[in-house]
Amino acid sequence: MPNDELMPIGAFAQRSGLTSSALRFYADSGLLPPADVDPVSGYRYYSADQVARATALRQLRELAMPLASVEAVLGSGPDEACRLLDNHVARVVGDAAAVQRKAAVIKSALGNVPGLPIAAVKGPVLADAVEQVLTATAHEPGIPALAGLRIEASHEAVTLTATDRYRLSTRTLVPAESSRQTWAGTVDGDELRATAAASRRSPLVRLEAVPNGIRFRAADREDRHCRLLPDEFPDYRLMLASLGEVTTRATVSKDLLLRALEEHPGERLGLHVADHGVNVVSADDEQPGTPLPATATGQALRIWFGLTTLYPAVSTAIGPDVLLDLRGHDQPVTIRSADRGDLTTLAMPINPDHPA
Repeated sequence: MPNDELMPIGAFAQRSGLTSSALRFYADSGLLPPADVDPVSGYRYYSADQVARATALRQLRELAMPLASVEAVLGSGPDEACRLLDNHVARVVGDAAAVQRKAAVIKSALGNVPGLPIAAVKGPVLADAVEQVLTATAHEPGIPALAGLRIEASHEAVTLTATDRYRLSTRTLVPAESSRQTWAGTVDGDELRATAAASRRSPLVRLEAVPNGIRFRAADREDRHCRLLPDEFPDYRLMLASLGEVTTRATVSKDLLLRALEEHPGERLGLHVADHGVNVVSADDEQPGTPLPATATGQALRIWFGLTTLYPAVSTAIGPDVLLDLRGHDQPVTIRSADRGDLTTLAMPINPDHPA
């Protein structure tokens, strides 16, 4: 191949995202040999056709995949490569879970630090509540608190809250045993999800505050530990306190509303609430809406949402019917069960005229 069609190692490093030293290592290991080597200078040259393989190699190594597995993936067809990737991810996830469990045991045993009792709740109830509220979390760069769940315990209740800035979900649990302590902290959402799942089959789970974390204790089970996020959680109570008066209220079947949202063709949709019920409409006036039987009171209102905001807010509601409390086209809507108020979600509307 003529030299003017080849790239020196530095240029190829920039194209592929691999360092020159990494390229030398992968060349020596046989994973990515250069297209040509100058016999006098020893300079290595690469072709443009090798960029895709080099990029895939870099991406696989970023997944902490061993060299032997990388070679197998690069040498396989799409179906086999996908299977190998799935196997690798399963091993990594399993190893991480094992490390997390061992770390929790070590944390609990360090210095035999006694925990401050926070609350005792039923395991299945706690697991369901955590799963429901965690749907409102988000992994946002620079805002780690949005991936956490706020736990606030008082003598009468344990409140779980999460927000991704477009939704806010909060659920209040009645403790199985009253506590004399009040406590609040933001718990890592990913760790809490795994811990809550393990608590589902425990009749009673005791929450204890420990340095930099919270401990979950259940009879005949290993203690679980979740770390606290040091970042400040958004002041959701101020937002709740500043909500305006409800001007429109509608009660609608959860299943019917979810089906209408699933069948809606666009990423944005409107709810037209009037005396006749709730109509799921499109920004395109030529598209027919989906009328839903509902009980509606107050002012007629049309309000717009992103599907990714409204759908999870409705799907996590408890019970067969959802209650929508609306305050205007530009104000958050409150979504909760029509007959149970312990899980409440706020969903932010959008301006349909603004670009996505």
